[in-house]
Amino acid sequence: MIREHFRYKTTITTILAESEIHIGAAKEAMISARQEIERTILDYPLFGSSLEPLFPDELRTESTVINRMLNASISAGTGPMSAVAGTIAWSGVEAMIDAGAKYAVIDNGGDIAFVSDRPLKIGLYSGNSAISKKMAFVLPPTDEIYGVCTSSASVGPSISFGTADSTTVFSSDVSLADAWATYTCNILTPNKNESLIEKIETSGVDGLFGVIDDIIIKWGLIPKITFADVDERLITSG
Repeated sequence: MIREHFRYKTTITTILAESEIHIGAAKEAMISARQEIERTILDYPLFGSSLEPLFPDELRTESTVINRMLNASISAGTGPMSAVAGTIAWSGVEAMIDAGAKYAVIDNGGDIAFVSDRPLKIGLYSGNSAISKKMAFVLPPTDEIYGVCTSSASVGPSISFGTADSTTVFSSDVSLADAWATYTCNILTPNKNESLIEKIETSGVDGLFGVIDDIIIKWGLIPKITFADVDERLITSG
């Protein structure tokens, strides 16, 4: 297996693959997706700064990348950039599959898109929480792209208005998982999450795993969880 750290401007990723050809395809696709987003921001500055959804008819674009971000943000009630990392990772994995990959993983700052011909362990980093770096999700093999996206109010540079150490959302729509991870991290509390659960039930995502200090909040379909000693050196960061 090849593990490569790849950075393009502020997009900082880790790529896992079995072939340098697949790595190259991922890089090219992620750069292209990133450039597409940059061009959209130049034409419509609100796309890069809005904390609320924008609608496709405002931008009049046929871009798959941009429409994935718009649709995810509409579902979650967040700005389009809440889905940027997952969307770029999704584009990279699609290109790896087109290049013949059966095993393709891209971690874009905690927002992960993958296909895998073997079980895949994804460690959980939850800041100063007692369970941080001590557990992992075990994802089954899949030949369909799947998303595991994590947001945190205590770790990383992303804007968050919440207090959760981490919220992880699971979905076959990677952009949707990213946007909902952002949204749930903004409003998750140690208790009284009824309104959040009511909203996420109709979102189309599969599951939510949230951590606040030593409290765990779960909803929906969560992959198998195992104890793990997560190597902090493998966490994708700048």
